[in-house]
Amino acid sequence: MQVPRFFVRQKITLMVNRYLVFAANPDGTEGPLLAFAEQKRMKLKEEITFFTDEARTRTVFSFKARQRLDVHAEHDVFDESGHPIGYFRKEFGASLLRSTWTLGAPGLEARGQERRPVIAVLRRIWTLIPYLGDVWVPFVFHFDFVDVHGGAPVLTSERQKAIRDRYTVTVQDPRLDFRVAASMAVALDALQSR
Repeated sequence: MQVPRFFVRQKITLMVNRYLVFAANPDGTEGPLLAFAEQKRMKLKEEITFFTDEARTRTVFSFKARQRLDVHAEHDVFDESGHPIGYFRKEFGASLLRSTWTLGAPGLEARGQERRPVIAVLRRIWTLIPYLGDVWVPFVFHFDFVDVHGGAPVLTSERQKAIRDRYTVTVQDPRLDFRVAASMAVALDALQSR
């Protein structure tokens, strides 16, 4: 399943992070809902399930960490039947100054980094400054994933300027399954601060 462009919007609630994934219409507006995701906070083993709608009628895909509370945790993406269709992991060492992720799917391996190194460093410094670290600042950060074998663009996630987290996701490589792309896009928001 290939979707060349979609949007991710976070819904803020007290105990659960919720994400809405919408198709992009040809004119660039939000189209139909493709998936609804929930992330329960404070879980020892990270897991996010994607459903067909907000009523959670049917599970369509999910991702789950292989390890518990591990900054090196690798996450597997599963189809609705529980078969693995891809994976992703944060590269901890490379992420100390500039967040870096690896994304894999059949016949494809990509590496993604924050687009702007200066913003990456500013985000880290901001949290260390006394009194300012508690002030919320919506840093706009983007991720670009490229094929590790040749450097061709694979996936781009761009955060929009808004109070709530909103992303425009573009899938440039047709080998990347929408379910793996959507999982990575949600993980960039849900797991980024770890």
